[in-house]
Amino acid sequence: MIFMGKPKFSRKKYVTPSHPWQEERIKAENELIKKYGLKNKREVWRAETRLRKYRGQARELLAKVGTGEAQIKKESDQLLMHLSRMNILPTKSTLDDVLALETESILSRRLQTLAYLKGLANTPTQARQLISHGHIAIGDRRVTVPGYIVTKDEEGEIGYTSDSPLNDMMHPARPRADFKSAPIKKEEKPVEEPPKEEKPSEEPPKEEEKPTEEPPKEETPEPEKPEEPPTEEKAEEPPKETPPEPEPPKEEEKPAEEPAAEPSKEEPDSKKDKEVKKSDENKEGEN
Repeated sequence: MIFMGKPKFSRKKYVTPSHPWQEERIKAENELIKKYGLKNKREVWRAETRLRKYRGQARELLAKVGTGEAQIKKESDQLLMHLSRMNILPTKSTLDDVLALETESILSRRLQTLAYLKGLANTPTQARQLISHGHIAIGDRRVTVPGYIVTKDEEGEIGYTSDSPLNDMMHPARPRADFKSAPIKKEEKPVEEPPKEEKPSEEPPKEEEKPTEEPPKEETPEPEKPEEPPTEEKAEEPPKETPPEPEPPKEEEKPAEEPAAEPSKEEPDSKKDKEVKKSDENKEGEN
């Protein structure tokens, strides 16, 4: 039993980027959203997925072109015819031109972009609003999908619906009669040119200026100077010997001073001794 999925939920028609955080890719997607008035990045991914299918098919066919099979030639013609019918590529294009396509080649064929370029809205954002509200039709058919890819035959049939109030020329939401939509051009990346080598300016060699020859001057004879008497060479005096410098007198070492003797504390009192001697003499005399 094969399950085809629920018919209520359709499959995704786009492939998300392989990495969520890439500065250059995010910057390029934001510029495309602002330039074409897109709702979100899913619409950019849808265009990239469609372009990826075209380019992948072209690479496969290019690899098999050398075999000379009739089926390969038939498939390549069908691919080129489909792209020319969508006005993505001009007629008489080749498979190499398919590989040179960019994301803006698909975004420029959306109904929202063509409605703005036709002058039906003032801005790409207003063109999206008019399409989603049912004011834009292709021929007699009302189209409410801003991302609808318009074919080459349907491009000239884009206009307002028959019951839309915007058919009135005085409607305030309608662009003025002298309004001209600015064309959406692809941003061309500047090509970095290699630095040019400065070549030396080739100037013709200058002729060397030859000195002007002056007439020879007559040489006048100089007067002879009297010869000076030879001076006696003085005898070279021997160099004087410088006496040695006297050494400074050395200081005489002084003997260390002996410390003064401390006076003896026990000194006999002279008066008491005399009195004791006298008393002793008197006692002997009495005996």
